[in-house]
Amino acid sequence: MLGHRALTLQDYTTILKRRWWIIAIPAVIFPIIGFGITFLVQPEYISQTLVLVEQQKVPESYVKAVVTEDLSGRLASMKEQILSRSRLQPIIERFNLFANSKLSMDDRIDLTRKNIGITPIQSEIARTNGLPGFFISFKANDARTAQLVCGEIQSLFVTENLSDRAASAAGTTDFLKGQLADAKAKLDEQDAKLRKFQQTYVGKLPGAEASNINMLTTLNTQLDAATQAIARLEQNKSYVESMASLQQQNQASQLGEHGGSTPEARQIELQQLLAQEADLTSRYTDDYPDVVSVRRKISELRDKIAKTPAPVVEKTAAASTPKPADSIAALQLRTQLRAMDQEIAMKKRDQASIQAQLHLYQERVASSPEVEEEYKSITRDNQTAQTFYDDLLNKIQTATMAANLEKRQQGEQFRVMDEPNLPESPSSPKRPVFIMGGLAMGLFLGLLIVGTLEYLDTAVRTERDIWAFTKLPTLGVIAFNGEPEPAVSRRRWLRRKSPDLTAGTKPLMNAGG
Repeated sequence: MLGHRALTLQDYTTILKRRWWIIAIPAVIFPIIGFGITFLVQPEYISQTLVLVEQQKVPESYVKAVVTEDLSGRLASMKEQILSRSRLQPIIERFNLFANSKLSMDDRIDLTRKNIGITPIQSEIARTNGLPGFFISFKANDARTAQLVCGEIQSLFVTENLSDRAASAAGTTDFLKGQLADAKAKLDEQDAKLRKFQQTYVGKLPGAEASNINMLTTLNTQLDAATQAIARLEQNKSYVESMASLQQQNQASQLGEHGGSTPEARQIELQQLLAQEADLTSRYTDDYPDVVSVRRKISELRDKIAKTPAPVVEKTAAASTPKPADSIAALQLRTQLRAMDQEIAMKKRDQASIQAQLHLYQERVASSPEVEEEYKSITRDNQTAQTFYDDLLNKIQTATMAANLEKRQQGEQFRVMDEPNLPESPSSPKRPVFIMGGLAMGLFLGLLIVGTLEYLDTAVRTERDIWAFTKLPTLGVIAFNGEPEPAVSRRRWLRRKSPDLTAGTKPLMNAGG
């Protein structure tokens, strides 16, 4: 009565007892068929190898690795390179893979890629989730071929890792060398600019302010001392000049008393004027007022001497001639004046030199802020270039050591832990799987057939079946003790659907109505 009313566990048990053979037959036949199919499917063998990742033998605190990319990313990149057509086609041609299927080379390459397995091993200890290694497997129809091809792929991974790391180290070194050359050129340019700036603004650079201020103080003291010395010399000169003037006046008065207008007196006066002219011209130019005044006096005196007639020489003339001692005193005063003038001139030159130096240092102190600002800009660029150059120099040394490490194969390497194995039994087809699959399919088919038959079966066997058809309660049950009626009469009864007639191969049940 499946499909006509809800079934209970007792109904299922009754159905199973009645139709168990329908489920048992396919459950036995289909596993046998599955087992037989395993002999028709072409076997497949899987060869597998284990590759471990060994860290570099020199601690990274001594030599820092150039290749810092995560191993997962590098493994994926190497996998794409190794699974490329240029790498797989020589292997396919060498081992004649999938040649019997009459496929194109592209299809054979696709099949080869599908049969290659790369399985990373996730570390259970390292907290960094590193990859301590990975499995490489290859599936083929022949055990020996699977082993050989797996070995080739393993060799490609090991070789590719070495070449990639060496190329990366060499590329890093070459790149850093180019950058170092550019940095050195820029540093030389900054050094030349700094050197030129220091030569241009010598004495005005930062740090020279204190020495400049000290020099200003010293120069001011020297200038004051020179000014005071010049003032003293000027006073002394004035005193000596007054003494010389007084000496000349005394001599003139003496000459007047003894006939100062005599030719001898005029000659003596002319000699004095000539000596004074020689002294003045040695210190001053021809346009100097004192020089012009002395020369005018000399010219006038010479005119007087030329116009005066020669007098009669008397005996008393000799007595009226001035004493030589007076002329010597005048000459001493003139010599002293000349020395004073020279010393004053030297002091004035010293004063001018001090003033020039004082002006220079004052200009240095005044321009120090601007020079310091520009100097900071130049030195900042120079320090930046120097720091960049030193950093590149350290990096290129590290990269060179890392490259040497890779050349000596002391860096990170792929070590083959387990060589590719020779499969002893095929991995596919798996007979237990086929048998269990056949059993499951047989059970499913048997249950499907039983369910269909029960759904189509309209026989009335229990009181619940009568209730499902008539919705009337059962008043009594009469046991069946005869032969079942023909199936034709039962079908006729079903067509009539009479509530008071029941027929079938099982006990009849009466319903009250």
